[in-house]
Amino acid sequence: MKEFLSFIKKEFRHIFRDRRTILIVLVMPIVQIILFGFAVSTEVHDARVDVVGDLADPSVRQTVARIDQNPYLHVTAVLGSVAEVAERFRAGKSDVAVCFERNFDERLRHYDKAFIRILGDGSDPNTAQMIVNYVNGVLSTVQSELSASEGTQTASFPHVQYMYNPAVRSSYNFVPGVMGLILMLVCSMMTAISIVREKESGTLELLLVSPIRPVGVIVSKAIPYLALSLINLVTILLLARFVLGVPLRGSLFLLAVVSVLFILASLGIGLLISVVSATQKTALLISGMGLTMPTMIFSGIIFPCESMPVILQYVSDIIPAKWYIIMVKKVMIEGVGFSYIYPEFIILLVMTLFLLVVSVRLFKRRL
Repeated sequence: MKEFLSFIKKEFRHIFRDRRTILIVLVMPIVQIILFGFAVSTEVHDARVDVVGDLADPSVRQTVARIDQNPYLHVTAVLGSVAEVAERFRAGKSDVAVCFERNFDERLRHYDKAFIRILGDGSDPNTAQMIVNYVNGVLSTVQSELSASEGTQTASFPHVQYMYNPAVRSSYNFVPGVMGLILMLVCSMMTAISIVREKESGTLELLLVSPIRPVGVIVSKAIPYLALSLINLVTILLLARFVLGVPLRGSLFLLAVVSVLFILASLGIGLLISVVSATQKTALLISGMGLTMPTMIFSGIIFPCESMPVILQYVSDIIPAKWYIIMVKKVMIEGVGFSYIYPEFIILLVMTLFLLVVSVRLFKRRL
């Protein structure tokens, strides 16, 4: 029995001496429960609602007021025509539009029925469906109130339409997210492991004493993974278009430029990981757990960033994949040009330059 207990004590000592084991067994569960408890939410808060209709109409005014009172909805603009809705969606200024037919109040009171058109931004089908459900709930409540006040069975019939994604297919949402995740992992993880492998085997010192400058060594290690990432990009786009039926409405050249920029940012992250990692296991751990999970949670792949607490929304702003996925959705699904994505492009460009400059300097300093 003493020998058995001594083995148990020995194993405990091994566990507590290994920081990586402590990190995985004790720290990561705490981090995960906190992140998933606060960041993961299927609700959408402060969804931006555009209204197309005459606010002088009493029934329209009452309905719009009830929409704005809903804690999940917020009326942002009153538009003159349905044609303005598409432009608002492309500019990222609206999530849903509620369009009332002309003479809505008169039709409702004299004919006991009127029609409402709900337009959702189908480029993010999961979020769009939730917002449309919120709007439908408000319309049902207003309809009951109008029926009670008039003493008749009035009815407003909402017709729901999802722009850019009429069939509300989920592939429109997860394909851009998968693109960001795969490119991030391939570039950052493989670059980090490749450089750390050279450090472990001692061949990195041989490369550094060659006539090639240290920056040239870094570039030579990164170019193969850049090429492989481009192959992955082409493969994903072909599968998305011809197997999953996801459209490619925008410029392929613009999509390629955006993707190359994101790949360079991922290479910079990989180089940073290689600087702080002494072994391949450490590099794999940092790349897998320290990069994959934050990317999945904070980039909007699974849950909308707008549903997170404000402090976590700021955290999501420093995730390069978030800005890449936003641009891919706009170019692929909505078919917009550079003028609609330049804010996200500039943010990702600044991140890329910062990551590359810092990682190269740290790499040189560690030599």
